[in-house]
Amino acid sequence: MPDTDAPRATAAAPPVTLPIALDAMGGDHAPDEIVAGAVQAVREHGIGVVLVGAPRPLQDALSLHDAITEIPVIRAEEALAMDEGALASLRRPRSSIAIACHLVRRGDASAVVSAGSTAGIVATGKLRLRSQQGVLRPAIAVALPTLPTPTILLDAGANAEVKPEMLVQFAHLGAAYAETALRIENPRIGLLTIGSEPEKGNKLVKRAHELLSAAPGLNFAGNIEGHDLLTGTVNVIVTDGFTGNVALKTMEGSVRYAFTELRETIQESTAARIGGLLQRKRIRQLQRRLDPEVHGGAVLLGLNGTVVIAHGASQAKGVSAACVLAAELARHGVVTRIGERLATSHRPHRLW
Repeated sequence: MPDTDAPRATAAAPPVTLPIALDAMGGDHAPDEIVAGAVQAVREHGIGVVLVGAPRPLQDALSLHDAITEIPVIRAEEALAMDEGALASLRRPRSSIAIACHLVRRGDASAVVSAGSTAGIVATGKLRLRSQQGVLRPAIAVALPTLPTPTILLDAGANAEVKPEMLVQFAHLGAAYAETALRIENPRIGLLTIGSEPEKGNKLVKRAHELLSAAPGLNFAGNIEGHDLLTGTVNVIVTDGFTGNVALKTMEGSVRYAFTELRETIQESTAARIGGLLQRKRIRQLQRRLDPEVHGGAVLLGLNGTVVIAHGASQAKGVSAACVLAAELARHGVVTRIGERLATSHRPHRLW
């Protein structure tokens, strides 16, 4: 059982030699696709991975890839089901995601990756890794497929109800992500609301706009609307978890609908099929860019450790991409960067 009394982890960036702790029991296709993704990450990207879960099925899955000696397995006696919520983190203290977080906390792994229940991952991460000093609430950040670089959207579902001060902190979390993962200097911050004018929005958004405008260390570009989500107008989009999750799911559904309609349209006539064949390469490139599995998943920012949440339906490709993202963030010290941002920009606020 993890040592819950262990010293609280620091925000120092872990050495790059530490492996990724991969929750092998989380996800719709666990453990087979999780193991296959781990093998891809190790063999194709040179990333160290340790699998956390039930040894027998994991050893069986590794044997199919002739990888038993390549990837170690850490025993976990329990696993969170995909339909289990936040309370599962308390009911199952020996779950695979809890053990994975404990490996990071005691310095045996550089980051956690899981395709399990988002609510369970968030709750377990907060319990095991704890929030960084000064962080009011951790937030989930996702990369939207904009050009020339992705746009970071947060919060994407960790906090349905927030205070204006939290949105300012989300801006710092997202800026640190953009700086470390995307190499963007002085990223532009946008606040998602119903109009570009400062006075547009509810009480929460109006107050957040005031705080963001005056916040040191932030390049606040003002309000943005829903139609700006994929235009690349800003580098970081800040919103509450309820709005962010609805926006994200709406975009994902729209992309699926558009490609379904495109496939049906291409099959309607011989001319359309010929046109589709001529544009096949570009269509595949677009489909790949819009595929959420390619981007590695969401990142839970604001904890004393890097946590990447892969899509619940992730196949091997998505799991491997999540490991690559986790390794990149850990290598470039996103936790340290967040701590530096909060330390240099801290200003006490009266909670609204």
